[in-house]
Amino acid sequence: MQELANLKTEVERWQTLHHRVAEALELADLAAMDEDETMGAGIEAEAEELAAELDQLEYELILAGPHDRGPALLALHAGAGGTEAQDFAQMLLRMYLRWAEQQGYKTEILDSLRGQEAGYKSVTISVAGAPWAYGYLSAERGVHRLVRLSPFDEAHRRHTSFVLVEVVPEITNDIEVNISPDDLKIDVFKASGAGGQHVQKNSTAVRITHLPTGIVVACQNERSQTQNREIALRILRGKLYDLQQKKFDEEQTQLKGLHVSAGWGNQIRSYVLHPYHMVKDLRTDYETGNTTAVLDGDIQGFIEAYLKSVIGG
Repeated sequence: MQELANLKTEVERWQTLHHRVAEALELADLAAMDEDETMGAGIEAEAEELAAELDQLEYELILAGPHDRGPALLALHAGAGGTEAQDFAQMLLRMYLRWAEQQGYKTEILDSLRGQEAGYKSVTISVAGAPWAYGYLSAERGVHRLVRLSPFDEAHRRHTSFVLVEVVPEITNDIEVNISPDDLKIDVFKASGAGGQHVQKNSTAVRITHLPTGIVVACQNERSQTQNREIALRILRGKLYDLQQKKFDEEQTQLKGLHVSAGWGNQIRSYVLHPYHMVKDLRTDYETGNTTAVLDGDIQGFIEAYLKSVIGG
């Protein structure tokens, strides 16, 4: 029923656009016959709105994957760069939280492991509450690189650091992902970092290893071991489904005889704050010098440029 409602809404948007275009064309004919400049100005403004709406509808056709309309799990992992990379992970977390707020999404931090001096070693968030969360964020997968004068270096030298961004669909209960209890190794341990005396003294943190694939997920945010276990399983379901989809895509690629370069794990975007200011996506060459706006969540241009480049081949 939800899928039917979504399809009805999508069809109605196209039908409404069609009617508006037809009405605008009729008014344009009348304005031309009467040589009415005032009416012509209004029609011109309407044409610009219609063009923008058409562009948006055509763009949404790109997001045709089975989970593109649904929620997403986004994880950030600090890579090479030590404390600098952990601080970069926090910068990216803020960027994605701001972007999500601007797009009307609701976010929830499911798990986090803070660095000793600053930032995060890893953090996982849920992005939901509005359509296209996974479709949009799938464009962000890969390694992000930061170049800047490090605030953690006494000599104030230029440092380069890296953060890996993972994005998987958040799998709802109506999608079957078979997880056998025999395939799971579950460890409990004391949570580290901030969290208060209760979290520190009790073994509430949970680590789950999926033995057949070697996938490891952990959660220590909640005070209850049961809650941490449920969240860890929630993340594991998304990762296992994503793994199944990747295997299927690889098989289809082999059957088609096409060569597709693997993007996962490769540097996709550079954020340069010194000696000049620029954010550049290395896959599309889309760039901007307004680094402040980007780190404040203005990344929709990067997302759209990448998705359009994918559909365009």
